[in-house]
Amino acid sequence: MKKGNIISIIVWLIIYQLISLAINKNLLVPSLYSIVMAFFSLCSKKVFWVTVLFSVLRILFGFLSAVIFGVIIAGISYFFKHINTFLYPALSVIKATPVASFIILAILWIKTGYVPAFISFLTVLPIIWSNVFQGLNQTDKKLIEMADVFEFGFLKKIKMIYIPQITPYFKTACITGLGFAWKSGVAAEVISVPNLSVGRRLYEAKIYIETSELFAWTFVVIILSILFEKILIFLFKLKNR
Repeated sequence: MKKGNIISIIVWLIIYQLISLAINKNLLVPSLYSIVMAFFSLCSKKVFWVTVLFSVLRILFGFLSAVIFGVIIAGISYFFKHINTFLYPALSVIKATPVASFIILAILWIKTGYVPAFISFLTVLPIIWSNVFQGLNQTDKKLIEMADVFEFGFLKKIKMIYIPQITPYFKTACITGLGFAWKSGVAAEVISVPNLSVGRRLYEAKIYIETSELFAWTFVVIILSILFEKILIFLFKLKNR
């Protein structure tokens, strides 16, 4: 992390602490000390780590499923234009519909334990599809003509032409999609309240007015989101070496 970013974070923490002191109501704006103590209290319990693990598995399952299906649908849409015409309205509706609406519908359709993964999947799918499809459409037509002249097979065209073309779009889609997966996945947990989920703990902290714990769990969500984004970026860089 850059020095300037660290200084900015420290300044904002100081501003927050000053606001907390000015309001002087820990129930509304808890002090940094109480949030830190609540965080370490959570970390000392086994159930905390189990809860985090289950939330991570749900959200990552939804994200990875969306990546796989998004790439497949984008490829089919590119090579079969009539299928793209058929699928485009459905994917546009998914992209435009509020996440809360899908969460409520999903609670009616499936078990609560599967709702976060399903919502993460629906949120990320249009992002992957649209970016990869755009990358395919940007493929240099001259390269395709050259491949035809040298009689490249379909799989060789995919490997030598299409994959290098869509890679930048795919990376951007994955990094953006992962952030949306976390936001939508945790939101789904808050509404569907499945057992052993970060969203359920956020909901319970709100119900019992445990504001410090609410902030601590929010901090956990932020840290997990940043951590997995950094891991994903690192994996992409590692692949390029």
